[in-house]
Amino acid sequence: MDGSLAEAGERRIGWASRSMPVLTAIGARFAEELPFAGIRIAACLHVTAETAVLMGALRAGGAEIALAASNPLSTQDDVAVALAEYGIAVHARAGVDRDTYYRHIHRALDIAPDLVLDDGCDLVNILHTERTEIAVLGGCEETTTGIIRLRQMAAENALKFPMVAVNDTRTKRMFDNRYGTGQSTFDGIMRATNVLLAGRTVVVAGFGYCGRGVAERAKGLGARVIVTEIDPVKALDASMQGYEVRSMAEAAVVGDVFITVTGNRDVIRAEHLVLMKDGAILANAGHFDVEVDVRALADLADAVHPGIRPNMDEYLLNGRRLLLLAEGRLVNLAAAEGHPAAVMDMSFSAQALAAAWLAGEHANLAPGVYDVPTQIDTQVASLKLAATGITIDSLTPDQESYLHSWRLGS
Repeated sequence: MDGSLAEAGERRIGWASRSMPVLTAIGARFAEELPFAGIRIAACLHVTAETAVLMGALRAGGAEIALAASNPLSTQDDVAVALAEYGIAVHARAGVDRDTYYRHIHRALDIAPDLVLDDGCDLVNILHTERTEIAVLGGCEETTTGIIRLRQMAAENALKFPMVAVNDTRTKRMFDNRYGTGQSTFDGIMRATNVLLAGRTVVVAGFGYCGRGVAERAKGLGARVIVTEIDPVKALDASMQGYEVRSMAEAAVVGDVFITVTGNRDVIRAEHLVLMKDGAILANAGHFDVEVDVRALADLADAVHPGIRPNMDEYLLNGRRLLLLAEGRLVNLAAAEGHPAAVMDMSFSAQALAAAWLAGEHANLAPGVYDVPTQIDTQVASLKLAATGITIDSLTPDQESYLHSWRLGS
């Protein structure tokens, strides 16, 4: 890579760190305690400035680190170069093909890691299929998609080491998934398209924490919002929050902008694509590039005009134009810069503390998927409140007694 990018990367990392006071403080504590002394960590994460702050905290704690990208379109090359200057082995470059993407993951695993940090379970999958010679003590998973895969592996007794479900912490789901995804998704869509969203019909596929955030932001921008779901409880929740709930087949006819946020494949399929109006925009804010069936879109198209704008490809179907953003990959990271640093401060703080906990507790844990200890989640939230100057109440002794007694009546 071009070494001249290092200075730009350092500036980008410095800017992100200003909005990440909790993780910065944890890094300072790690420098004193050295919880990762003698430990090798392989990470497969989005190579962004926020990730760089996390890598710095782990490095301060004594870890040897190798980092690969979890998405070939999200890598910030200047950050990758800057991290290499800090002594972290980075195997990532923006825009690589699929074979190079997996080759980079293998290179990160060449350090024979003790711990792994994953974003989507690709690294863990390779450890269980192609690199079985590596004895890993445990790891952390950052995403909903990855945890779904890990729980299935555990159910089939295939998982060989303990994994911590960082995504399932309240500070991750409530803030990163909801507010981070909500804001960054529309940042990516608007950078790629420059369309006015007010008055348009936005179809949000999935009403989990990420889908809620996307729907809220769309509504705030003046869009008419339709939600599609497979879970009846979530569909009912969306309806009671005032959103129109339809099947994707019904929504396909009227939608202007489609955003998939499910973690599953083929959410928008050929049967939906043939119903869409001219100029419909397709964006994915889930995880992998499988939520929109891009192959079906290509097969249906009479012609494809790639790059009509940065991160926008035009597919012609019987005179209609369908506009695919970021090749169906994560639009918020491929067409924008991902979540704001202030949100990632909480997610990566939980990640760092969970990794430190795992470094000390792995010998007591059987293979399986574990929740982040509640005290870590509470600690991250408390530190974030303190960093932002917010104070909250605490229980009085009488209140504490009342909550822990069944003898006191109303």
